[in-house]
Amino acid sequence: MEILVKPIITEKMTAQAEKLNRYGFVVAKQANKLEIKGAIEKMYGVKVDSVNTQQYVGKVKTRNTTRGIAIGRVNRYKKAIVTLKDGEVIDFYASI
Repeated sequence: MEILVKPIITEKMTAQAEKLNRYGFVVAKQANKLEIKGAIEKMYGVKVDSVNTQQYVGKVKTRNTTRGIAIGRVNRYKKAIVTLKDGEVIDFYASI
């Protein structure tokens, strides 16, 4: 099972990374906090202080088309906010 799906790189998460040393990741729905902590420490080589998780429920979306109203749903996902120990940094742009 792939635990880390992708990092969340938004203005809000970048500001939290600079001020509070917190980083966001989209993770597998079945992953628990210990698995997330181990995956981040192994992948990025940093020490994790705490992990907070949030479940997001997919929203129902409607739109008008030429054939009528189309109703769909956005996928569910799980988000993890990871706080690193002091002095630790994750650089997402190092591999570019």
